[in-house]
Amino acid sequence: MMNEAFIIDGVRTPRGRGKANGALHGIHPQRLLAQVLDALVERGLDPRDVDDVIVGNSSNQGDHGHSIGRLALLQADWPYETPGYTVNRYCGSGLQAVGLAAMGVKSGEQALVVAGGVESMSRWPAPSGSGAIDGRNIQLHDKYPLVPQGISADLIASRRDYRREQLDAWAVMSQERAAVAQRENRFARSLIAVRDDSGAVVLKADELPRPGTTAETLAALPPSFGALGERIPEGRSLTFDQAALSAYPEVGEIRHVHHAGNSSGVVDGAAALVVAGSEYVTAHGLKPRARIVSTAAVGSDPVIMLSAPAPAAERALAKASMTFKDIDLWEVNEAFAAVAVETTELLKISPDVVNVNGGAIALGHPIGATGAILVQTALDELERTDRTTALITMCTGGGMAVATIIERV
Repeated sequence: MMNEAFIIDGVRTPRGRGKANGALHGIHPQRLLAQVLDALVERGLDPRDVDDVIVGNSSNQGDHGHSIGRLALLQADWPYETPGYTVNRYCGSGLQAVGLAAMGVKSGEQALVVAGGVESMSRWPAPSGSGAIDGRNIQLHDKYPLVPQGISADLIASRRDYRREQLDAWAVMSQERAAVAQRENRFARSLIAVRDDSGAVVLKADELPRPGTTAETLAALPPSFGALGERIPEGRSLTFDQAALSAYPEVGEIRHVHHAGNSSGVVDGAAALVVAGSEYVTAHGLKPRARIVSTAAVGSDPVIMLSAPAPAAERALAKASMTFKDIDLWEVNEAFAAVAVETTELLKISPDVVNVNGGAIALGHPIGATGAILVQTALDELERTDRTTALITMCTGGGMAVATIIERV
């Protein structure tokens, strides 16, 4: 009989503003993740039993380089015999790490795995190159005219005829829900305080939300990607807008409707979950909080890039022999408002059960860590409201998406 993959526990840092004046900027990302790993030990995890540590990260450069999954483990107060590695599926890296942990324990090859992610976006290296995400490979660009994600988000909005007011309304809802969640302390079970080298607390709550955001305040913000859309990247002959329209000529024109207020916030953060197999749970008398029912990953057109969360969710549901009616709560990562709106429409689900405690627009999207954070957010909310199932789905760069279904135990 195949093992089940159980979630035993999970912790995360607050999300700090991803700027030089953000509360977490001074904390090296290895140290940020190390504090999460050490918190798991303080809550009862024996690191000597851990078969592997899988860490999602999308940067893999500078402070995040040289396999941060291993280096953060060494920074933590863990035995060096415990291995660790890094996985990169762009924005879905943290959720992919959880999926890999589930695969490992379900197969029986592993008994206990820690999975999560980290991203200190305030410490990313300065951008370089053309701005396209094709690795400056002309042959790839000729095959798929890849564009920055903001252009893809505006392409989705233009293709679906989403108006800015509609997207801003989603953003206001995200802020309002996050404000309620913070006021009612709904994130408390997973949150740990981040400390500096002196031991002083530098952040104990998510730093990004802007309570009181209204449609009127958002209407005053300038579009973020209009000027970028008019740019001709190095070595190319078309602007980014023209390149996107070459793949979707029926759209006619890209309307730039995304801005800082209806796009995911740039933040720093880290998270990790403990995933155990059935035999380990029984042998150690553990009480799991949830089981990982199914995971899925799909590819989609890399130009529009961000339209795969619904297909990924559908694949995860099919693998579990479930339908959308079997899911009590949904976490659809708010990379951009158009992504959340499109996914909700395609899956024919009510916004009332999507991102009920706010999403990345209000709380931020620490790329490699977000998936692991969303699993914790969903599980905490299932427990708080005495519900059973949740589905987490996320778009990623390069035209992919990942999805995971969890069931409260």
